[in-house]
Amino acid sequence: MSTVWDSVQLARHAKRPLFMDYVNQLFTEFDELHGDRAFADDKAILGGLARFNGQPVMVIGQHRGRSTRERIAHNFGMANPEGYRKMIRLAKMAERFNIPLMSFVDTQGAYPGIGAEERGQAQAIAESIAVFTSLKAPIIVTIIGEGGSGGALAIGVGDRVNMLQNSIYSVISPEGCASILWKTAEKAQDASEALKLNAVNLYQLGLIDAVIDEGEGAHMQPQPVMEALKTLLEEQLAEIVDMDADERCEQRYQKLKSFDSEVMLPG
Repeated sequence: MSTVWDSVQLARHAKRPLFMDYVNQLFTEFDELHGDRAFADDKAILGGLARFNGQPVMVIGQHRGRSTRERIAHNFGMANPEGYRKMIRLAKMAERFNIPLMSFVDTQGAYPGIGAEERGQAQAIAESIAVFTSLKAPIIVTIIGEGGSGGALAIGVGDRVNMLQNSIYSVISPEGCASILWKTAEKAQDASEALKLNAVNLYQLGLIDAVIDEGEGAHMQPQPVMEALKTLLEEQLAEIVDMDADERCEQRYQKLKSFDSEVMLPG
């Protein structure tokens, strides 16, 4: 029987499919858009216009990179403020053209560097959460690997939130939690169990809407996983696309607001 710690290891597997793998398999005519129109183009977050079954959509996701060179270029999927501001710009574009937005979460968290803090990291994350909460366009979120802290939540507010079976989603990493509670990262396995950060636990807690089965892991047989995800996205998009925009936003807001009353922290 697999444990929560097993999910942590699989979520971090070096061969696990990345954001651009999903883009290339699930979408056509992807046209990447760049920059926050203020400082720079953050490669940790990629996004642009694409077609999903022929329908125009906006696709946004965190890309970690696979080779050492690629990981450095994409800052290991840890975004700076300009990444979140780029994301906000693309989200507002989706709203302006009334097209659905699909986001893919895969990050350890927002980049914690001094430069990021100086350029308003916390403000950018807070603004992103606020924008996604009130966006008139339909939003479907899928956590494909790690979903760490505010860096994940900034891209994780949606009408439907999905997780791959072996992905994880938490306010803090197991190592960070263990360092705080037990003063050692060696207790990370115990921390992961306490945090209940895997897909099955979060689904039971009502924090996510669906779990996509991975079999032995998405890195082992990625094609069936992507096909299952595509079918789920088709069903969810059909459910929400014709809803009244104000009603859809209110449901999204109430869902996010209810999390603090539904979840009891361990300890």
